[in-house]
Amino acid sequence: MSATPPGPIGDPLFGSGRRYAADPFSFLLACADSYGDVVRFDLGPRETYLLTNPADVERVLVADADRYRKPQFGDDAMDALLGNGLLMSEGDTWQRQRKLANPSFHNRRIGALAGTMVEHTESQIADWADGEVVDVQLEIARLTVKIIVSAMFGADITDAEVKTVQEKLEPLGARFEPDPRRFLIPNWVPTRENREFDAAIDTLESVIDGIVERRRGTERDPGVDPAGPEGVAVRGPAGDGDGALPMDLLSVLLRARDRGEQTDQNLRDELVTMLLAGHDTTALALTYAFYLLSRHPEARARVEEEADAATGGGRTADDPPTAADAREMRYTERVLTESMRLYPPVYALFREPKLDVKLGGYRIPDGSALMLSQWVIHRSPRWYDDPETFDPDRWKPDRRRGRPRFAYFPFGGGPRHCIGKAFSLLEAKLILAAVCSRYRLDYEGPDLSLRGSLTMHPDHPVPMRIRER
Repeated sequence: MSATPPGPIGDPLFGSGRRYAADPFSFLLACADSYGDVVRFDLGPRETYLLTNPADVERVLVADADRYRKPQFGDDAMDALLGNGLLMSEGDTWQRQRKLANPSFHNRRIGALAGTMVEHTESQIADWADGEVVDVQLEIARLTVKIIVSAMFGADITDAEVKTVQEKLEPLGARFEPDPRRFLIPNWVPTRENREFDAAIDTLESVIDGIVERRRGTERDPGVDPAGPEGVAVRGPAGDGDGALPMDLLSVLLRARDRGEQTDQNLRDELVTMLLAGHDTTALALTYAFYLLSRHPEARARVEEEADAATGGGRTADDPPTAADAREMRYTERVLTESMRLYPPVYALFREPKLDVKLGGYRIPDGSALMLSQWVIHRSPRWYDDPETFDPDRWKPDRRRGRPRFAYFPFGGGPRHCIGKAFSLLEAKLILAAVCSRYRLDYEGPDLSLRGSLTMHPDHPVPMRIRER
């Protein structure tokens, strides 16, 4: 195999960690521009290899997926937060949990949730006033929390609980912002950051415990899915009977626990994972979409046309837009795709080879960290003309033809692709339809700047003035 890949030379203690922490997005783009398909650098004590060629990403995520695992970074903060849920589990545990969760994300069930998504959206935006300025990131996150709890937990979440969740996202997110000094301080040291992180987890768990207890107390029939239309009866442990809708995820997990197939810790890990991952990425995707539409009024006008078609035609509150209506919103889908290309909520995935592998002509040693960065590949001029330009029509079939499959991968890929992809895309289109049919949102903040954590967040509020159409 070939010699070590090229890359920036860091300092002896932190490697390139301080440069990465100062601005991970500029650092990664500079590495790709300077060094090519495979770039080696150190992030603290860990050898890291950035892959910038979609063909190598596809090998890691799809063709040779069994040769790689989720990495361990020598930091148990991720374990403390997400435990052994779907995002972090491996091997037989992951396969068992994924199989258990799959029916709750079946296309038929997702389509039946359109009414729930629209109902929550209409309720949220009913309080908006013409001329008011809102932080759209907070507004949409509040909405997506309510939707994911209703759809996947089969319960409602109170406004106070939503506020609590949002307040605790800040210390949780701060714990995962890049900081090379963190490797020098064990998690058990009672620093202010560690104390706030631990307290945030405790509070989040208490919110989830409350939701579970309310759900157990109000479940009228263990074979009924409250999120299904008119409480459709569910046959079998996951609703696999003909014509039956699968149950929500919480019902599936509670039944599995009652059968002795899940522990309380399994239940906790999956619910925390679903609550956080199930609302944050969709809220971010919509935040960036609204920002870009504000900057491109011609694109916004086309989205408004589709929104009017989806929500108009004499519809009433008892006849909300459906999944079929959302499928007709083809330009809106291109807008969302282009938004996630420019601003992927998950800006990098990590894998670790189980043995020495060869990628891009270089030997990658087992146990090293592989970084597969959506941010880098989505903005590469190798795969996109004018990559910094917002151009939804680049996703028309004739223009996307010939582009490598993994030149775009906001939901990952392979056997571990995001289980909530269909749910998130339907939710995003229906929220856009409801909002854009009534309002225009005009961004009134500074030039957008970003910060990296588990996901890519704006580094400041996202103020938008509401204008009635």
